[in-house]
Amino acid sequence: MGLFKNMFSSSEPKEEKVLPWQALTDVNQLNEIEKRSKTKTQVIFKHSTTCGISRMAMKQFVSAYELDANLDLYYLDLLSYRDVSNETGYKFQVIHQSPQLLVIKNGNAIAHASHGGISELDLEKFV
Repeated sequence: MGLFKNMFSSSEPKEEKVLPWQALTDVNQLNEIEKRSKTKTQVIFKHSTTCGISRMAMKQFVSAYELDANLDLYYLDLLSYRDVSNETGYKFQVIHQSPQLLVIKNGNAIAHASHGGISELDLEKFV
């Protein structure tokens, strides 16, 4: 068993990349996001913590994210904050999906993607 462990695992621990997420936990934060979007791009990642596809999309997003840009990142656990998730859709006029990434600028959702489309969204275009 030790032979296979050595063949398939690294002896060095992997350093996990951490993004500067802000937790989106209250409906009132959506007004602040709308206001801030007038001067700085706002990004909301809606994530289902029990969904494998959502987990995979999150990992892909985090590993591909390389912007040191003028934007704010919000993380929304839509299972714990379903009311915030619902209000996000109403406020920014997007149909709910999970996982989902919304780009908010000048008070509007100027782009959004879900599932595999999240990794195809070029955030640099919206900063």
